[in-house]
Amino acid sequence: MKTMNTFGVQFIIRLDKSKDGKAPIYARITVNGEIIHFAVKQWIDPKWWDQRKGAGKGNKNDVKFINGGLDQIRLTLGNCYQQILLKGKLVTAGAIKDAFFGNDGEEPNTLTRLFEYHNEQANQTLAWSTLKHYYVTQRYLQKFIEAKLRKRSILLQEINYKFVIDFEHFLRCHKPADHQKPLNNNGVMKHLIRLRKMTSLALRLDWINNDPFKNYKMKHDRVDKDFLTSQELQLIEEKAFTIERLKIVKDIFVFCCYTGLAYVDVANLREGNLVNGIDGERWIKILRQKTATPVNTPLLGIAETIISKYQGHYRSSKLDRIFPIFSNQKVNSYLKEIADICGINKNLTFHVARHTFATTVTLSNGVPIETVSKMLGHTKIATTQIYARVLEQKISDDMALLRKKIG
Repeated sequence: MKTMNTFGVQFIIRLDKSKDGKAPIYARITVNGEIIHFAVKQWIDPKWWDQRKGAGKGNKNDVKFINGGLDQIRLTLGNCYQQILLKGKLVTAGAIKDAFFGNDGEEPNTLTRLFEYHNEQANQTLAWSTLKHYYVTQRYLQKFIEAKLRKRSILLQEINYKFVIDFEHFLRCHKPADHQKPLNNNGVMKHLIRLRKMTSLALRLDWINNDPFKNYKMKHDRVDKDFLTSQELQLIEEKAFTIERLKIVKDIFVFCCYTGLAYVDVANLREGNLVNGIDGERWIKILRQKTATPVNTPLLGIAETIISKYQGHYRSSKLDRIFPIFSNQKVNSYLKEIADICGINKNLTFHVARHTFATTVTLSNGVPIETVSKMLGHTKIATTQIYARVLEQKISDDMALLRKKIG
């Protein structure tokens, strides 16, 4: 097992837990980015605490006594770290804390423990909108283990190829008791992809010896994402709404059809994200919240007009945003009203705007896919190709040019 050596101990005080003018001291253990705290049952007046050194300051006897105790705790934690290394066990901040308190019994490597370890680590790097899907997969696995295996937990060494295909069958046959629809094929595959990430992590940690997915093949159905044609987009643009909420949602939706921004990014758009580009025109410059990828998109005239419409709007000004935004759930609900009013027979969601930008506004008008990929904030062209379609009108226009050249 690979030795981990980014171990550190620091002491901090918790001012939010102060009592009678004194704050409790906590030990902070850090191992490879994982952090865990515990109270050391010592209290100190904050004015006698050196935050940079993580120790008491001054020559008072009680401060010296506290510092002596902290030095002993630091030494003991270091010894616990060394002992775990010598035993060849996985070094984590939690394992060192358990060893310090004498709770270092060998914990079995279960699927539950693996998910907990992953979620603790991923909490620092993944957005909640992504991380929450791992909790959903974990709940499905728990239901499967209890219903089919009659267990509360399962050891990682028990996960094999049969476990994987049995879990797939369980997901396909599962009928939710609430309002949710049964999973389609691609929904099943998403849960299996997350399980495969878990078993791959277990392999890297040396918690299992064999890959249960070695002979398993993922089977995805091709799904054509909805987008608006130029005629449908024009219908929405030209439709005048009298209801304020529909007017706002329509404008923001059309704005994203011409910029390619996702809902969360347009919701967070501020005046500072509008800058002069290298061509002297106004550009949007942001980091996508989902991937932290930089996005640089020149503003088209229609998008500029919509922005100017909301300058000084009382709601957006109060929130320090470009637009007065609603929740994602409400926006998607209002978009369905807009689709009905405009006679558009499509499942109109906010993400359709992003597809429309990729397909109808840019690619169909001859913008290279590499450029579109950059404006969408994709790191791989393959991701952009999921959005891209060659429309019949584009084929017709391209062939007309070819006819002229040949003729």
